Amino acid sequence: MPISVVGYAAHSATSELVPYSFERRDPKADDVVIEILYCGVCHSDLHTARNDWGWTAYPIVPGHEIVGRVTAVGKDVTRFKAGDHVGVGCLVDSDRSCEHCEKGHEQYCDHGVFTYGGQDKDGSMTQGGYSSQVVVSDRFVLKVPDGLDLKGAAPLLCAGITTYSPLRHWNVKKGDKVAVTGLGGLGHMAIKLAKAMGAEVTLFSRSPGKENDARRLGADHVVISTDEKQMAAVRAKFALIIDTVPYDHDLNPYIPTLNVDGTLVLVGYLGPLGTPLNTAHMILKRQAVAGSLIGGLPETQEMLDFCGQHGITADVEMIAMDGINHAYERMLKSDVKYRFVIDMATLKG
Repeated sequence: MPISVVGYAAHSATSELVPYSFERRDPKADDVVIEILYCGVCHSDLHTARNDWGWTAYPIVPGHEIVGRVTAVGKDVTRFKAGDHVGVGCLVDSDRSCEHCEKGHEQYCDHGVFTYGGQDKDGSMTQGGYSSQVVVSDRFVLKVPDGLDLKGAAPLLCAGITTYSPLRHWNVKKGDKVAVTGLGGLGHMAIKLAKAMGAEVTLFSRSPGKENDARRLGADHVVISTDEKQMAAVRAKFALIIDTVPYDHDLNPYIPTLNVDGTLVLVGYLGPLGTPLNTAHMILKRQAVAGSLIGGLPETQEMLDFCGQHGITADVEMIAMDGINHAYERMLKSDVKYRFVIDMATLKG
């Protein structure tokens, strides 16, 4: 039978998130029932709650950086048992049969089901992790390695895999020169992961004052992107730039810092660029601007295992569930280092 749960939902683009009671679907034979312990707060949550992308249906319960404890499993589930610590990221289902799914790239499935705002198996709308429990097919549940701090592991399910996937796709290895644009939830993870892969890591920042924090996270260098001399000094240096900036910005100053065959990968901003991209340097040096979206289930598990091996978690600030609206306002001011995580015990309290 369906499971009654409580959470926090937005009921319109202009209203605050408020307590909300709803039902999770009746668990099936391949389902895992998870008590949610922690949920990271992603910029996508804020964009969706406020309908910035134009597709939100209300009421909506955000949250796709979920870490919890298994409380029950269906009869066909063999990978998990009650008591296991598990994670759920941005996807809870797909068609499972297309060429992308067969390759383990479920994030590119045309029929992928997002953790919130998608269509669930029973026809209802999926609701996210700002809630007490979730029911998910075992194929879309991930094992959290023993020893990883569960609070810091939650943001790995989006911020972690969003930056890990392009680093792996473009084959970053020891000695490669990698730059990261933007020091926020995504940027701080990109620095940690690239450094653990053995890269020489540079942070691009528009303003000074972030050097100490960047170096603490693993950056070898910090370049002020508004300083022409500093930018000239890193011309033709980077094999890869991970651009995590979540708003429209001019990409042209960064292209000349790529080496021949270098790529700038956008992972933070979805939308049109206000400043036209000058292709001259790209053609002359066979450079590329690309995009990347999270990762499939195999790669996400690989990322979690990698983080377990290297002791990597996100830098988090814990909040209570009723503090989410204030957290959203702080996010808009970039006033968090570097990811809010909700302690879901405060929802039950």
